[in-house]
Amino acid sequence: MEKLWSPWRSKYIESFKSDSDSNECIFCQMVGLDPHDDNNLIINQSEFTFTVLNLYPYNNGHLMIVPKRHLSEFSELNDKELLEVMKKLQHAQLALTKAMKPHGFNIGTNIGRVSGAGIEEHIHFHIVPRWNGDTNFMPVIGEVKVISQDLLDTKKKLIEAYKEINL
Repeated sequence: MEKLWSPWRSKYIESFKSDSDSNECIFCQMVGLDPHDDNNLIINQSEFTFTVLNLYPYNNGHLMIVPKRHLSEFSELNDKELLEVMKKLQHAQLALTKAMKPHGFNIGTNIGRVSGAGIEEHIHFHIVPRWNGDTNFMPVIGEVKVISQDLLDTKKKLIEAYKEINL
């Protein structure tokens, strides 16, 4: 069996231990934050969810749709939350397409630490824009992921895209 070595992933997951020690969920702290404030990465606030750029993105424009209610299990989401999560994933795909013109998307969630969840106590859904050729030797050989756009620049482009598509 071949193994892929990715020590940077462990560092990312470990970075949340000090946050969880304070008993304050990082996502719960984001509820109600103003998307127009440059001191956060919030793109959109809705009734049951919010959309935020991933601070540790797999690719430029990596967004997360997060239920406002503190839940760890997919089965705990009620019908209104489920519907809004799905609608917000659609909205995110439209905005990302408008702002960044990706060739495809990965959409999903990681439930539990063994599945790769960095923040397992608060369920969240990822939408990652993908481009032909966006995987290369840098993460494998150089232990680094190249993100070519500043997060705040990405945030501004996406907020503008949300406005243009009336979301």
